Amino acid sequence: MELYLSGCRLKDGEYLILVSSEFCEKPHEQYKKRRGIETLFGALKSRGFNLEDTRLQDSERLSRLLALLALAFTWAFFVGLWQASVKELKLKKHGYPPKGAFRRGLDILCCLVTNFEQLDLVVWRKVIKLLSCS
Repeated sequence: MELYLSGCRLKDGEYLILVSSEFCEKPHEQYKKRRGIETLFGALKSRGFNLEDTRLQDSERLSRLLALLALAFTWAFFVGLWQASVKELKLKKHGYPPKGAFRRGLDILCCLVTNFEQLDLVVWRKVIKLLSCS
């Protein structure tokens, strides 16, 4: 099997080594794109919407559900970015916050939708505005 090996040193001094079956001029840039896609798949599956639990098989229904989940993911992500700008979380030892933007946003949206007794109209209006700007 023919493989291409490349690597680079990260800002923190660690090495990133990539193995690929195809030659790529700048493999680390391709890898950045892949990380974003893996984040989306994780959110659609076990770390968010539990897509696999639907057991949908009809391609038309699955297509509609994916479109709806893409909108929900985007909304949650923007809400999480907004919340991060309002209140930064303390970084963990590895340099990342304890929750990503998607998870923070999804938690806020879930709380707003399920807690009507303690509805915060200011937050609700901001969250709706973020949906219209996304």
